[in-house]
Parts: sequence; C-alpha cells; structure tokens
Amino acid sequence: MKTQGYFPKRYFMVLGTFLLALLLYVDRVCISVAKEPISEMLALSDKQMGWVLAAFSLGYALFQTPSGMLSDTLGPRKVLSAIVAIWSVFTALTGAAFNFISLLVVRFLFGAGEAGAFPGMSRAIYTWIPLQERGLVTGINFSGSRLGAAFALPVVAWMIDDFGWRFSFVILGFVGVVWAVVWFLFFRDKPEQHPYVSEHEKEFILSTRQQQDMNVKTEKINMGDLLKSKNIWLAMGQYFCSNFTFFFALTWLFPHVKTEYGLNTMEAGIYTAIPLIFGAFGNWTSGALSDVIYKKGNWDRSRILPASIGFFLAAVGLIGSIYMDSVEGAILFLSIAIFGADMTLPSSWAFCVDIGKEHSGAVSGTMNMAGNIGAFLTALAFPYLQSWTESTTPFFVVGALLNTIAIVIWYNMKPQRHFSTY
Repeated sequence: MKTQGYFPKRYFMVLGTFLLALLLYVDRVCISVAKEPISEMLALSDKQMGWVLAAFSLGYALFQTPSGMLSDTLGPRKVLSAIVAIWSVFTALTGAAFNFISLLVVRFLFGAGEAGAFPGMSRAIYTWIPLQERGLVTGINFSGSRLGAAFALPVVAWMIDDFGWRFSFVILGFVGVVWAVVWFLFFRDKPEQHPYVSEHEKEFILSTRQQQDMNVKTEKINMGDLLKSKNIWLAMGQYFCSNFTFFFALTWLFPHVKTEYGLNTMEAGIYTAIPLIFGAFGNWTSGALSDVIYKKGNWDRSRILPASIGFFLAAVGLIGSIYMDSVEGAILFLSIAIFGADMTLPSSWAFCVDIGKEHSGAVSGTMNMAGNIGAFLTALAFPYLQSWTESTTPFFVVGALLNTIAIVIWYNMKPQRHFSTY
C-alpha cells in the first residue's frame, strides 16, 4: 500500500486546471491587444471588431452544454486533451486571417473549441475534490484565468511589437498543444484509477466528496431536463449578469483606456492588467470565504453571501468609474468592479457541482452558456451604445443594474437541492 505523501496528489490536478485556466485567457485576451494592428491590416471598423469579439462568445456559448455532457460521458481526461488541442489550432489560424469573414469564422470556431474547458474542470473537481475544498479550488482555477489575462496584456503587446500579430498567435497555439499532451499522459478521470495516488488519499477523497443521491435520476439527460430546473435558470441569470461586467475587461477595456487617455500600447497593457489581477484576488477571497462559511455548517450561505458581496462591489465599481477624470481613478474603480465580479465565480461554479453532482459538467456548461450570451452582448453593446449615445456611460449603468438584479437572484437559489428536484 502506498503511504500518504507530504503533498496530496489531487493538488497536482488543481495545478493542471489552474494552468489550463491561465492558458485559456492568454489565448482569449490576445485578440483585444491585437485589435489595432488587425484593424489596420484588415481594414476593420470598431463595429466589425465588436462582431469579431462577439463571435468568440457566441461559439463559446453554443457549445457549452454539449461539451459538458461529453465530459460527463467520456471523462475530462480525453475531452480536455482534445478540446485544448482543437482550440490551439484555431488560435494559430487566427494569424492566417485575411479579411473580416475569415477572422469571424476562425474566432467563432476558437470559441467553440474553448467551450468545454470549465465544464470539464467542473467534472474533474466533482470526482477529485472533497466538498469542503471546492470553493477554494474553484477560486484558484478562476484566478488562473485572471492572472493569465493580466499576464497576456503586456506580454502579448510586447510580442506583437517584436514578432507581429500573426506569428504571436502561432506561438500561443503551440503552447496549448503542449498542455494537451501533458494532461493526457498524467491525468486520470478518477483518483482510484491513478497509480500514484496513495490508498489513504483515495479513501479520504471517496469519503468526503459528494455522494450520488439514489433518489434522483442518474440516467442520461438532455437539454430539456436541464431547462426544467428553477435552480439552473437562476444560475444562468446571475451568470449572465456577472459576465456582462467581466468580459468588458477582456474585450473593450484595453482599446477604451488606450484611446480615452492617450496611452501607448505598453502603458495600456499595464493599466488594463491591474483589474484582472484584482479579479484573481477576488477569486481567492471568495473561495476561501465560501469554504470558511461551509465548515461552520451553513452550506447555503457559503454560496450566497460571497456572490452577493461580489455583485454589490461590481455595481459600485462600475458607477464610480463614470465619475473619474484620470486613468488612475478609472482603473481603481474598474478594479473594484472586476474584484467583485470575480467574487461571484467560486460560488457559481461550486453551486453547479452542488446541484449537478454526476451531471456537473452539463449543469455548469448550461450556466456558462448563459454567461457567454452576456459576454456576446457586452462585445456588441459597448461600441453600439457608444455610437448611439456618444458616451460610454450607458454601458456602465446597464452593467450596474444587472449586478443589482443578480443579488436578488442569488437569494432564490438553493445549493442543497439537486437540479432534478428544484
């Protein structure tokens, strides 16, 4: 029998998903940094670039639930390896775009490829992570995405200046293929299948993760089964609101700050990385708070309270940014907004695992589908509202209102009720 090591092997799985989340957002945010040279070379307007940014979110949204179901059926080892390799190909092919339509198609397919990442992670978390650790683990994973985006903004700006935007996308695609190979070689769908997990750790995981409820359905499910659940509709609604705020940071924040305050590319990259770093801290804070509350015996509050605090801060940050005349002031309040928006993520994804259990991939994919409809609208709302009103203020007001509505939604969600019963 293997003895318990100093470092539990399940945390290597967490390291792998953390690095995946980091890669996910490095690949995703680079299009925002490359907006100016791409627009110049392909002769694209801001509205056309809005559609390019939105195409990713549409592909990402449409393939969420199917890819989540694949992870539930085939397991996250095969599915995550395959989808990361696929989206990495389309990351590289972004550098081959030659006009508006080709760029639109490649970014849609890139989004479809990325769609299975977080649902696949949710399925792995259900199998590998004890219930009392899920909040923090989810926060760690999402902090990887924020740190990846923050890291990408200045680094990709440097790469584009030195290597050009086309070759920069090829480099990022190669990195993704490497991750896919390593994941397939070393990960296993279940801890009991892994040769290097000790018997002590296997026993601990199996005894402390959520067990399948024999009173609820365990057969294959379809989209109709999911959409009968009030819990799932509420999760979708609040996640739509969260993504409307956060995806501004991934799409229009960089070009907005660069143009509004007359910054050069590197300056804009550094300033717009700051809210994303705050987002990572928001994930850690919320994840840790969720686990602390859960360990005190209040499962419902461990999900609802961190998310509600987050949405409140997001609303305050968006409204405060409207009144700032300096780039420093605007970035400060937008950092508060992104910190708050990201505080909602550990609760949201832990909630999906709570109510989804053996179907957590499909449940989280359905929630993320709705969230990325919000991201799709963000990419279009910002340039169109600005064009119609000649001001960015209406966009931030809409975002604040959505965050306020999300607080009300959370107080109607029930983490302890399986999606088939509520």
